[in-house]
Amino acid sequence: MRSENGINAWLVEDHTVPIIASRFVFDGGTTQDPVGKEGLASLMTGLFAEGAGDLDSDAFQVKLEDAGAEMSFKAQRDRIYGSMRMLSEQQNAAFDLLRLAVNRPRFGQEPIDRIRAQVLSGIIANERDPESIAQRKWLRAIYGTHPYSRPGEGTKKSLAGITPADLGAFHKAIFARDGLHVAVVGDIDAKTLSKKLDQLFGDLPQKQTLAPVADVDLKLGQQVEVNYDLPQTLLQLAYPGVKRSAPDFYAAELLNEILGGSPVTSRLWEEVREKRGWTYGAYSSLVDHQHSNALVVTTATRSDRAAGTLSLVRKVVKQMAEEGPTESELEASKKYLIGAYAIRNLGSSSSSAATLVEWQLDKLGIDYIQRRADLIDQVTLDQVKAAAKKLLSAEPAIMVVGPPLGGKG
Repeated sequence: MRSENGINAWLVEDHTVPIIASRFVFDGGTTQDPVGKEGLASLMTGLFAEGAGDLDSDAFQVKLEDAGAEMSFKAQRDRIYGSMRMLSEQQNAAFDLLRLAVNRPRFGQEPIDRIRAQVLSGIIANERDPESIAQRKWLRAIYGTHPYSRPGEGTKKSLAGITPADLGAFHKAIFARDGLHVAVVGDIDAKTLSKKLDQLFGDLPQKQTLAPVADVDLKLGQQVEVNYDLPQTLLQLAYPGVKRSAPDFYAAELLNEILGGSPVTSRLWEEVREKRGWTYGAYSSLVDHQHSNALVVTTATRSDRAAGTLSLVRKVVKQMAEEGPTESELEASKKYLIGAYAIRNLGSSSSSAATLVEWQLDKLGIDYIQRRADLIDQVTLDQVKAAAKKLLSAEPAIMVVGPPLGGKG
């Protein structure tokens, strides 16, 4: 649907329960943080409920509670996400508060200092956490100087330099209509929603002001070790990925499911956990960012078995690259991916709204749920074998968090 002022949104009416769930996204996320101001996007999203318009932080929180609404914002690498869930009978009060938050955030010094202190406490705690330290080193290793390598939460130094003026300028640059995507599910009709959309977003600037972000290839063929005397070692392997829009995406999705996507039927689960009991789980996932993609394998094992576990994982991946899956594995994965999708992604009004926004971002169309089964079912065994060879033949980037391989835990 399209409002009178030109705001586009996807709406699924559901009047069986008096709930409205909205999800909206603005292009541009933590990659838009200026150099030296890392953490700006994340700090901004933590402040939307801390006062807006004429309401200070306490007054805004009281009104939000009185309206029985749940509001949240989050900055991710490529986008800023917002959501609100409300009772339909309280929609006027809830939408008014969301309108204030979106259009007139206060960014007052007191809440800035308070939220900044909360973020800083997390950063300080992470300085002593092996996995957090490893993750920062890992991102720098595989992304180099690309914005994806920077910490989204910022650093102690960068957060200290962020001012109310920085937040206001960043908000103006990001919160504009040409980068907006909206989905609403629940007890509201199109005419009513059209008016609400114009109230919520109609006064925003028309055009975003985004810094360009380049695509980046993963820096593969390296091993990153973060050595700690731990009883358990974390292993992570990154292989090339595939864009969501690529013709072989569904072949790659089925490949991932067979390799390690399924928690109980995948090859990695079978070989590493079931046959040998070396881990509680071994998984793979397709990581789809706007400017980079990967297939990532993750597991953790007792440190004295880490070298053997890594060798086994690489053996399983190599066999999949060379031989591909079997026909029976492919058919089982097709049935699971088709059958489980709606349950996982469309089980509630909030999850449905979130899923619909992702469909918009991926340009899938609102009828995607009707087409998806056929798209998956049409994938052939040869196509999945080709995807396996393409993605898994590369020398991976490997991260090891724990004692040196071969050492004792």
